[in-house]
Amino acid sequence: MSRVSMFSSPLLLGFDQFERTLDRLAKNAEGYPPYNIERIGENGLRITLAVAGFTSAELAIELVENQLTVRGKQAEDGSRVYLHRGIAARQFQRAFMLADGIEVTGARLDNGLLSIDLMRPVLEPRIRTIRIDSGNAAGDADHMIDITAHRSR
Repeated sequence: MSRVSMFSSPLLLGFDQFERTLDRLAKNAEGYPPYNIERIGENGLRITLAVAGFTSAELAIELVENQLTVRGKQAEDGSRVYLHRGIAARQFQRAFMLADGIEVTGARLDNGLLSIDLMRPVLEPRIRTIRIDSGNAAGDADHMIDITAHRSR
């Protein structure tokens, strides 16, 4: 059975990479570790992951392109003998896709919670004027389109 794409409209051009990213994130949507995303101020965001038992040396945060990845891996302590082990000590990887321009401003580990602060830039609307040449000379080599971009105030 084929899947209907939400980006299949002919009016949505160039979104195929975005759709592949959404598919990849949906496959990676495991529930561990639990996390919160909260708004901090007008342009700030904070991702908080519950990473009880992990030290900062056992955690890694990486930003590649627009994908923020948090990994955790604990070393096994062979000297401990557990009668019951209810606290998860497994490795994990959690990925978040960030919009263009969002910056990671810092990370902090406090009381088993890893907080990653993000800042969303204030975007100004862009207006483009596109010059349209007349079609007098078919196949003319200097048949060009002039695109002038400026910011509105």
